[in-house]
Amino acid sequence: MINSELISRQKTELYEVLDLLSKKSSRKDKISVLKDHESASLTDYLRCLFDDRIEFNLPAGAPPYEPASEESYPSSWLRENRQLAYIVKGLKGDNLLQVRRENIFIGILESVHPRDAEVLIDMINKKAPKGLTKKLAQEAFPNLIPS
Repeated sequence: MINSELISRQKTELYEVLDLLSKKSSRKDKISVLKDHESASLTDYLRCLFDDRIEFNLPAGAPPYEPASEESYPSSWLRENRQLAYIVKGLKGDNLLQVRRENIFIGILESVHPRDAEVLIDMINKKAPKGLTKKLAQEAFPNLIPS
């Protein structure tokens, strides 16, 4: 039997998880939101945001891009997070031309929900959304981010 609640949680977009998190006031409730929505895309986001060892092969700021429609976007961060390998320093994208890496990132931004695109731009600039801290991420996922 398929657990529909689990499937629903796995389809929750990143911005939706962060919205849920921002509505919680207690630390315990915020940790619960993170744990309840654990996925590779969420933990990759948290690691990229808070692990000081992770740097991006991208210029700071926001690149020029055309946001997808909120009603119809071709992909999601749940699928596109595998593209991180091309934009994180030290991984397989190091050998790509800078313009190619930037085009990969722009492609991600243009294919995900527009609110996720904003979150991802903040991620590469290491800017956490309100209510989310490194310490909170470490408490939710103790082995994810070194102190």
